[in-house]
Amino acid sequence: MLIKVIEADITSLAVDAVVNAAQESLLGGGGVDGAIHEAAGHKLLDACRQIPEIRPGIRCPTGEARITPGFDLPARYVIHTVGPVWRGGDQGEDLRLAKCYRACFVLARQYNVQTIAFPAVSCGIFGFPADAACAIAVEESLSALRQNRYSGEITLCAFNADLRKTYLHYLAMMAPD
Repeated sequence: MLIKVIEADITSLAVDAVVNAAQESLLGGGGVDGAIHEAAGHKLLDACRQIPEIRPGIRCPTGEARITPGFDLPARYVIHTVGPVWRGGDQGEDLRLAKCYRACFVLARQYNVQTIAFPAVSCGIFGFPADAACAIAVEESLSALRQNRYSGEITLCAFNADLRKTYLHYLAMMAPD
């Protein structure tokens, strides 16, 4: 299987790219975003500042992705994506979260990333329900592999045991082979 599920600190993973659940400014924040910025060192913030703003304060709109070097991380790259803030589920949140994964896979393919690790995008301070987010993560990962949009190894990195179980549930349901 080209998808694995682990419970770990994503900043410790020796993969080609870790995905950062970023804010639109790309200048760091809380949760996984803050942890990645801290572990990567100040050069990551400098690199993010070099990404042009599309609008004032926005370097990466929701649903899109940008890539930088990993600097002090064991990962070669950081792929920054901005997931949607949960607003009850009727504001297109599912589609925008799926778009995040697709955008990350486009960059991964473009930069020849063979191993990529995703956190639970939008599940922290953005409030996305973990159950729905895990289903989308698994569905988009399987779709990328099946449609040859990505051919490397995908790691879904859970920050706790419950999240890991939820990922595994959807993986078993959607890819029983």
